[in-house]
Amino acid sequence: MSLLEVRDLSVTFRINEQEIKAVKNVSFSINRGETFALVGESGAGKSATALSIMQLHPGGRVVYPSGSILFEGSQIMRVQEEALQKVRGNRIAMIFQEPMTSLNPLHSVERQISEGLMLHQGMSRENAHRRVLELLDLVRLPEAAQRLDAYPHQLSGGQRQRVMIAMALANNPDLLIADEPTTAVDVTIQAGILELLKRLKEEMNMALLLITHDLTIVRKMVDRVAVMKDGEIVETGAMKKVFKSPRHKYTKYLLASELNEFAVKRSGEGNVVIDTRDLKVFFPIQKGVFRTTRGYVKAVNGVSVSIEKGETVGVVGESGSGKTTLGLALLRLIASRGSIRYMGKEIQSLKSRYIRPLRKEMQIVFQDPFGSLNPRFTIGQIIEEGLKVHGIGHTKKEREHLISGVLEEVEIDPSSRNRYPHEFSGGQRQRISIARALVLKPRFLVLDEPTSSIDMSVQTQIINLLKDLQRKYDLAYLFISHDLRVVRAMSHDILVMKDGRIVEQGPPENIFDHPKNRYTISLIKAAFDLESQEGTLNGS
Repeated sequence: MSLLEVRDLSVTFRINEQEIKAVKNVSFSINRGETFALVGESGAGKSATALSIMQLHPGGRVVYPSGSILFEGSQIMRVQEEALQKVRGNRIAMIFQEPMTSLNPLHSVERQISEGLMLHQGMSRENAHRRVLELLDLVRLPEAAQRLDAYPHQLSGGQRQRVMIAMALANNPDLLIADEPTTAVDVTIQAGILELLKRLKEEMNMALLLITHDLTIVRKMVDRVAVMKDGEIVETGAMKKVFKSPRHKYTKYLLASELNEFAVKRSGEGNVVIDTRDLKVFFPIQKGVFRTTRGYVKAVNGVSVSIEKGETVGVVGESGSGKTTLGLALLRLIASRGSIRYMGKEIQSLKSRYIRPLRKEMQIVFQDPFGSLNPRFTIGQIIEEGLKVHGIGHTKKEREHLISGVLEEVEIDPSSRNRYPHEFSGGQRQRISIARALVLKPRFLVLDEPTSSIDMSVQTQIINLLKDLQRKYDLAYLFISHDLRVVRAMSHDILVMKDGRIVEQGPPENIFDHPKNRYTISLIKAAFDLESQEGTLNGS
């Protein structure tokens, strides 16, 4: 008998008198000790299916036209709330996609983990305290005893994810649901989280339901897989068989969307667009009542880089390595020391009124398009704002023509320019962010994690779009990412940063095939399947 059996499940959302069929007649089973994955793009119905297992959808807005969910042979769908609470968080637990929003910002780490222990097991506060420490040690949270009184905002992304895992494991569940457990975290943190889940699953003989759009994770972790599209399972089976011999065209499309190539080599050298020598960005550490400076965080420490016309320089490294700070410093968006030359002219000492005319030539695409697009503006107004600031387009009609043209270039229908950012998908919002920068006809673009947290197929589309635009306009890119596959596909030269310094630099073939620095080797090991990297790493 299967541990979990989902039969003919359908989920419909009711929003503003409209019905959206999110899940349609889905069936699958999971055995004890097995890792099963639901794979597909955003909107495929993966999370809606997982939330249905624990009945976590908001009441009144969701109906279940059909289906049953059996846990160890017992029906848990449409049962009384009291009966469901004995299973939810106890026998079945869930790690949610974004720990920062899933953890209560007003409660300490200890309080959030102990809550489930006292509710389900009736533990005393003292016993719960000991168990919380055991759990934090189990998930290998550094300095666990000192983190008990910490709040979520005081922890890094990887640490918050470990706290979420500790909460989920508190009552020794039989089934653990992990919804995109490594989205937008560094490759080394991702590798650590996945290894932790694999180890805990084996030690506790748990079943693991993994929800992800990252096929690399599926290869490393999964026994069986179900591919979802538009709320339906289009293909299911043993992971190795499905990935080796996919039957459905959508599965083939997903596999073909993986980025496995190197960037095409440039035909020749171009003029230097921007370069810096010995660039430094130090943030003061201030303590005490009088905010006395006690030291400095050396975010960027002596970095030199040169980017030519039509060239992409990729920057990789873990969070805190100085990648984004480097990009902001090159654009003169934060204070720095050292030489910065744009088109051969020193701009480090220029006052803001002299920098402003250069802004239209040096643009940035931010990591989170939803956060960087004004939710109160239509996308037409968002793109038009830069045109108005820089006096491009003398009339409304001229600006409308420029806006329509740039939207067509990024493959967004110009007729949608009166819609708002929330009405677009993540990939479309990223295209709008690119359009906002591109409409000013820049020479240099800083691309800060432009493909993080989006589906692999959409990621490939964005990469291809950026390459096409670069060829068309001879753009210079500084491409910042923690995703080494994306950097490999985009970059002509790569900088590996750690603690504010460049520890290795070179063309992608050298960095990936013959890495020299230990830190670079650790990043590559974490990012790729070890089997495919053995030749590279052993020869380093």
